[in-house]
Amino acid sequence: MADQLSKWFITCSTGVLLSACLSTPPTQFYVLEPLSEPSSSSTTAEKKRRIGIGPVSIPTLLERKQIVTRLPDNSVKIAEFHQWASPLKNNVVQVLTHNLAILQPDDLIRAYPWSAYGMVDYRIVIDIIRFDTRPEQSVNLEADWSIMNEKNHTLLSNGHTKIEHPLANPSYPSTVKALNQILSEFSHELSKALDKIK
Repeated sequence: MADQLSKWFITCSTGVLLSACLSTPPTQFYVLEPLSEPSSSSTTAEKKRRIGIGPVSIPTLLERKQIVTRLPDNSVKIAEFHQWASPLKNNVVQVLTHNLAILQPDDLIRAYPWSAYGMVDYRIVIDIIRFDTRPEQSVNLEADWSIMNEKNHTLLSNGHTKIEHPLANPSYPSTVKALNQILSEFSHELSKALDKIK
């Protein structure tokens, strides 16, 4: 009798474990994408300025694999099965660098640290305060930034950017797409600031 009960318990336990494994959804991975390459690029033989992007900082809350969403009651949702394919800060720096290389075709754009490529003429220091969404409400980017002259260590320009757009679709693919859009908009704002110091 004891042997039969033991076998029954093992069989049931195995069934429960298998059921749990089969019901676990696969993890989805996401990346932020840069702007598309322009149809025609600059034909300038020599780049006019060398511009460094960084350091770039993001909130500690976002320094994780899982996508973070703010909820209406000031709590946050950590999406265990929806994750960034690479560290978010690295991805943001990569996208900003690529975007500015497209928007400023006459300049040489390098990501921090750029020591392997030599010195830069200017650097853009970026402190991202918010880069998140509120489901069915909005997608948000808030950042402080400064453009520094690396030769004489003077401040040339600085600003505070706050971008907010409605977000009707709370799905994670739509969330990442919306974050991508506001990062592109931020890139355009930085590009305009660079134009003013030419």
